[in-house]
Amino acid sequence: MDNEKFSQGPCPVGRALTRVGDAWSMMILRDAGLSITRFDQFRASLGIAPNILTRRLAAMVEHGLLEKRRYCEQPPRDEYVLTAKGRDFLPILLAIGAWGRKHCEAPATSSMIDTDTQKPVEPLVIDRLSGRPLAEMSLKLVPPPAE
Repeated sequence: MDNEKFSQGPCPVGRALTRVGDAWSMMILRDAGLSITRFDQFRASLGIAPNILTRRLAAMVEHGLLEKRRYCEQPPRDEYVLTAKGRDFLPILLAIGAWGRKHCEAPATSSMIDTDTQKPVEPLVIDRLSGRPLAEMSLKLVPPPAE
């Protein structure tokens, strides 16, 4: 994938995928949404190599998805906390998870629950203006307005 081409191009999908389009980045964001904040916690949860985790965390800080905060001075230790931009990605991850539960066979899968009601969350992506599910709409892509 030509990251430079897509990161600057007119397609918002291409731009977004250059920032969070790999599985490790999405799994890190998932874990951050579940209150995992520390390097060792991410490593234990994901089984990711330290060099890969270091690169992904740095990229997500650079792109404003995570904020790096010092929690210990001696020895110096940082944690990684979701920013508003990172939190805005969580519903997308929930929708991907719902798609995975429906279409990717597995004997048992995890699911999200609402901590207030203890009931399962069933994500549905809708159009904000009409309230209609996007999967039921006939859609087409239009170019940006001329300048």
